[in-house]
Amino acid sequence: MNTIKIMLVDDHAIVREGYRSLLQKQDNMEVIAEARDGAQAYFSYKKYNPDIVIMDISMPGQGGLEAITRIKQVDNTAKILVFSMHKNPSFAVQATRAGALGYVTKSSDPEVLIRAIFDVKQNKYTLSADIAQALALEKLGTDAAALDQLTVREFEILRMLVEAMPTQAIAETLNISPKTVANAHYIIKRKLNVNSDIELTHLAIKMNIINLLNLSG
Repeated sequence: MNTIKIMLVDDHAIVREGYRSLLQKQDNMEVIAEARDGAQAYFSYKKYNPDIVIMDISMPGQGGLEAITRIKQVDNTAKILVFSMHKNPSFAVQATRAGALGYVTKSSDPEVLIRAIFDVKQNKYTLSADIAQALALEKLGTDAAALDQLTVREFEILRMLVEAMPTQAIAETLNISPKTVANAHYIIKRKLNVNSDIELTHLAIKMNIINLLNLSG
């Protein structure tokens, strides 16, 4: 089998070092590039053209969902595997909508990540077992169903809003106007049936879009 060329995208250097160490031990995998945020991932993808991108979701500045969308716009054959701490199935739904082929949680065994890389290389959709189970259970919940009504862009704006990013900063990060952010803010609240930013934050915590101990991952 030909060597699989991989790009790692994660804002934590120590985490990337751990991935790289694991993957370089495989006979047919090579880490050829790394990026610390979505914007860097986009430019590095165009420069290095990896076979597979292993992408985090929540990163300072431009997150994984936006990066997936932008990479797929320049190369619709790009193979992207999300590797995230988030166990909320809505993240997997949005990642798939953006163009990812797989979603594996960081609590998964290393073998799960390795197997997912092979699946994605073969253009197969793949989910870690905990996410697959959560997606099945999600059918029973109403809050999660509401989250899935959001577009990929709205979901990314929601993530930034609940991390207390100002409208101007969100606009600059996503290359859109502050007015577009404000309009999306209004639509998000309407879709999620909340009346204030406090309610929005409470819902985000309840749905594990953010948690109070660690806003990154």
